[in-house]
Amino acid sequence: MGLLTAALVCGGAAGSVVAAPAVLAAVGFTSAGIAAGSYAAAWMSAAAVANGGGVAAGSLFAFFQAAGVLGLPAAASAGVAGVVATVGGITAILI
Repeated sequence: MGLLTAALVCGGAAGSVVAAPAVLAAVGFTSAGIAAGSYAAAWMSAAAVANGGGVAAGSLFAFFQAAGVLGLPAAASAGVAGVVATVGGITAILI
């Protein structure tokens, strides 16, 4: 892997950490809660129906809701960066 490829992989990883809050907001997980009429609202409705009227604590939906309101914890940010860097590295090897 060349220096340029490594720089692009690192840049993509850093960019994904910066973009994660914007992506959460775009699908409806906002700092004010779930946006009406959004993908998140539809998911919340389906989860509530499946769980007898509420969203299960500790579920993936609950994690995204907390991340939308409070921001991503450092461990989640590191995980996002790691996944993006890994995918970028594998892509660079394959191409």
